[in-house]
Amino acid sequence: MVSTLTWQQLRDLKLSELSDAADGWSGVSRHADSARERVDGQMSGALARTQESESARAAVKRLRRLSDNYHYIRTESGLIRGAVDGLASELASPRRNLREALDDAAALGYTVDEDGGVGYPAGGKDELTGDEIPGGTVAGNNGLLGSGNPGLYPADKNGLYQPGMGAGAAGLKSPNPYRVKAQEVADRIAHALREAQEIDVRYSEALRKLKAAPGLTVDAMTWADVAADVDSVSSAASDYIGDHIPLDKSPADRKEWWDHLSDAEREEYKTAFPEIIGNLDGMPAVVRDEVNRENLQMLIAKLEGQHDEISRDQLAGMKGIEHKLSLPSNPPVFLLGIGDEGNGRAIVSYGNPDAAKNVSAYVPGLGTTLNSEFAGSTLDRGLNTAKGAIVYSRSSAAIVWLGYDAPGLVEVGSTTSAERGARAYSGFMDGLKATNDQRDPHVTAIGHSYGSLAVGTAARQHGGIPGVDDIILLGSPGAGAERASELNVGREHVFVGSAGNDPVTRLPSKPQAAAVLLGGPVLGTLADPGGDDLWFGKDPASKAFGATRFRVSDGPLPFGLSGEGMTPAHSDYFTPAVDPTHVGPREDPESARNIAKIVAGRSDKITTEAPR
Repeated sequence: MVSTLTWQQLRDLKLSELSDAADGWSGVSRHADSARERVDGQMSGALARTQESESARAAVKRLRRLSDNYHYIRTESGLIRGAVDGLASELASPRRNLREALDDAAALGYTVDEDGGVGYPAGGKDELTGDEIPGGTVAGNNGLLGSGNPGLYPADKNGLYQPGMGAGAAGLKSPNPYRVKAQEVADRIAHALREAQEIDVRYSEALRKLKAAPGLTVDAMTWADVAADVDSVSSAASDYIGDHIPLDKSPADRKEWWDHLSDAEREEYKTAFPEIIGNLDGMPAVVRDEVNRENLQMLIAKLEGQHDEISRDQLAGMKGIEHKLSLPSNPPVFLLGIGDEGNGRAIVSYGNPDAAKNVSAYVPGLGTTLNSEFAGSTLDRGLNTAKGAIVYSRSSAAIVWLGYDAPGLVEVGSTTSAERGARAYSGFMDGLKATNDQRDPHVTAIGHSYGSLAVGTAARQHGGIPGVDDIILLGSPGAGAERASELNVGREHVFVGSAGNDPVTRLPSKPQAAAVLLGGPVLGTLADPGGDDLWFGKDPASKAFGATRFRVSDGPLPFGLSGEGMTPAHSDYFTPAVDPTHVGPREDPESARNIAKIVAGRSDKITTEAPR
């Protein structure tokens, strides 16, 4: 697409009119949102409670369709508002540069022709003839290499354009003293117009995609289009986003930025750039939850049109999360992050982490992806932790954090996933530190399986994990450390749960594994004389590591010996007993209670056992 924007149009552009148009679309978005709330109120009111009759059910169905329509109008209007605001903001700079160049040309008495060429007067003296050197016109060089740059093609038949005398000329100078300044002004005009035309093309393409067909039915395909629209607007407005949203700042700076925005500005950012605001560390939990529920709907619609295995798994996971969000929950559920990058991203909190005195954030391990299992058993671990902690402190929240690609069986022997996850996890925890309203919150980092390596890697960085007071390592193959004191919370604040029948907690160290392969068990023992080295460092449950080991069940035997699967004891640390009088083989109420006590700030009440 080629822009037809001229320098005259850019000069005369009234940015206030674009801003007014953006405000108008903002008003449409707000009205649609208010209308949707009224409609939803009717559905959740008396009509919904009395929908036994056929007419009542039909009325609720029509109201639901109307609510969906208003929802669509709100979202698309918000995207249009963001795009128009971005267009106005980005055009301000090239328009200013153009007007300054035109003012300079007028002050010098130069003329500017229809194509942006700058005419300059006669001046100087020809040393050979003594005649005054004639004036001319120069075309601006806009920096492009090709036909889009008029400055590369100075071919006026009267010789007014002077080949070889523009930018990049090889040592030649015009003898007319006015030409150099004329070229400089022409180049500024050309650069300003080129920048404005590129902006025009970006936003024109994005806005064209936002156009809806007459008689549109709002269905799953429509929301898939909305997801594409969100991507399109964000792509077009990348410069605007970089200038207006503090992406390169700390979470604390982002929180301060958000706090100082007006309600109208906040609404613009939420509706125009939901995928950014919903996943931006430093945003309040209620904001992230509101926006990510919108993001979830769009992602589900997008994934329903894709048929590869990863997309199918993510779709199942997101639908599972959507179902849980629709159910009454105590504590309430907050969706703090959602995305389809890699193997999927999801951050779910049971309880509001900004209001809670005690907050935990659990990192799952090997093979965890955004799928139906994550939406089921993995999220249940967070719910169990929250419910358990509330028994000891009502002000508690528990987060399940899948903000990285946990490794599969092929990658599990490498630290690469843990290193990447550690950076993302530290950023998220820094965001919790910035948004929590408590004067002195108590924060616990929990790593299970390979997730314990991610947590340990984050904790070993300078300053440790932001805001974290206690660390829990569960079923750990090593935390990347030799001593608990390396985790920057003090060894007395590092707690370890390690089931006797959990084979993951007994993985040999790399030297030991190599020695066994080369020389058998005897050489393997010589490679680890203390018997406390694991694949990723010292065994966290060992005496040498120096952490506090709390009591857990030994769990079922591994590798099918108990009939409970390959590594059943590795997965039950969070599982309380459904019936305390009859503890099942896959339940570990003592471990679950100990985790809950640590999360609630009552680690003095845990039951301990001797290190290995």
